[in-house]
Amino acid sequence: QVQLVESGGGLVQAGGSLRLSCAASGRTFSSYAMGWFRQAPGKEREFVAAVSRSGGTTYYADSVKGRFTISRASAANTVYLQMNSLKPEDTFVYYCASTNGAWNPTRPEAYVYWGQGTQVTVSS
Repeated sequence: QVQLVESGGGLVQAGGSLRLSCAASGRTFSSYAMGWFRQAPGKEREFVAAVSRSGGTTYYADSVKGRFTISRASAANTVYLQMNSLKPEDTFVYYCASTNGAWNPTRPEAYVYWGQGTQVTVSS
């Protein structure tokens, strides 16, 4: 069992930056691939970014490529999402997810554990 707790969301003006953090419980953090997804009310959850177990491979949605960076700090059992050049259309609840099984990084159904979400609101 893994527990994920997101933090770092908030209100920011367009063009600004935020860094989301996702702290994972347990001693086997390096066994888990990690991802970030986002969701608007009444809409499906969409892929944002993912990082492999080793941290050596990353994936990004086209809509965030070049603006967002995912990274992981194994010593801290934490994965980060640095979000720069934020736009109003980046306004969502952002969720952290993890899996130690078979992994398709962009598919939410490939992830087993989910955090509670953190709201990001970008004003124009």
